[in-house]
Amino acid sequence: MRRCSIWVVAGCLFVLTSQAFEGFARMSTVDPESGKVGDAVSAKGENLDKSNIAELYLTDGKHDFKAVITEQTGEEIKFTVPKAQAGRYHLMTLTAKKDSMVEQPVVFTIEEQ
Repeated sequence: MRRCSIWVVAGCLFVLTSQAFEGFARMSTVDPESGKVGDAVSAKGENLDKSNIAELYLTDGKHDFKAVITEQTGEEIKFTVPKAQAGRYHLMTLTAKKDSMVEQPVVFTIEEQ
């Protein structure tokens, strides 16, 4: 009986957690993974439409560089690499409500010019 109760509680927690993140914007890939300032890049994932994401940035943890979004759907954001020094940058999104910045688990490398 006790073992059954544990599984019921665990199942309820799983359902509540998965519902809490439903609609949460998440990037899973970036193509290409590196490029130069001005290059066109595509980030793919889920819930990436304008109702979830207002702006896109590249960040090194200290400096944020706003990227120009050229196309945006629920599964993809196309953008132009902003002017920044060569290096590795995480993609970071500003939520549509403009109340939080979310660093994505996707890395893009800006190459030397």
